[in-house]
Amino acid sequence: MLHRTKASFTHLGPMIPPLTSLLAFEAIARRRSFALAAAELHLTPSAVSHQVARLEKLIGLRLFERTTRGVELTPAGQTYLQRVAGALGAINAATEDLRHGVEDALYLHSSPSFASLWLMPRIAGFARKYPKISLNLSVSPEISDFEVGQVDLDIRYGLPNWPDLEVEPAFPEEIVPLASESFLEAHRISSPGDLAHAPLIQSSSNLVQWPEWFAKYLPGGCPERMSLRFDRAMMSIDAAVQGLGIALESATLSGEHLANGRLRRVFCDGLALEVVQHFVVYPARVAARAEVLCFLDWLRGERPAFARPSYAARVSTHR
Repeated sequence: MLHRTKASFTHLGPMIPPLTSLLAFEAIARRRSFALAAAELHLTPSAVSHQVARLEKLIGLRLFERTTRGVELTPAGQTYLQRVAGALGAINAATEDLRHGVEDALYLHSSPSFASLWLMPRIAGFARKYPKISLNLSVSPEISDFEVGQVDLDIRYGLPNWPDLEVEPAFPEEIVPLASESFLEAHRISSPGDLAHAPLIQSSSNLVQWPEWFAKYLPGGCPERMSLRFDRAMMSIDAAVQGLGIALESATLSGEHLANGRLRRVFCDGLALEVVQHFVVYPARVAARAEVLCFLDWLRGERPAFARPSYAARVSTHR
């Protein structure tokens, strides 16, 4: 429940709180202590308390509750912190860039598995091609709020339902059963029917799941229980590398493991599901920025051979 103060406001213009109040709020929320926040900001505890009271009066909501364990955010405070922290981070990043003479900065956000498995092994190539661009990469499973924080491009995973943004497919991907060499030697799998009794690894966040694969290649053969479940594709893939079972994952994201022999396609004839599940998303206002255009051009050049336009045109988005 939101805790409202008695304050009311008739002013309808933009309500931008004083920066000192926002900094006090963020420090208290992070440190969970008025005293520690005051020491960090080189203020007295009473001064910090005054800044928060000023902010609460402006907003008309209580942001903190004092408990026996210290200071806790109210539900309104938690929501506000999520928005304010990103804005303060953007101000800090912009200031640091200006201080150090960085003019060609690109702020990129990505889903974790894409960043770890596909982007990071190739990022050196981008740096060599565009040495003057200062790339700032952040990673989390949450999508970016372009209205808060300093993000130019967001590489998102999922169904493309972002009507107010520019959306470009990264590339189509083949979702295939993958396993280590040692696992395949031990289990002798030669047909889809052999998977019904093999240890299967599932990533719960994936768009494509084992029941969908079995529905296409072995109707009615999907086991009810998976041997291992993870909430990230990179952990599912790593478990397969360790020989713990068979993962149903993107051959594109697993490209380094396939090239190095740490993983193999279970079936030589593919038995893949083709999907488009990663998208580069950005607001129209940055579409003409040179840094954005450079990254998009680089990304297109890094697409796998099977994902060139002639192939991609035949692949529809997975739904």
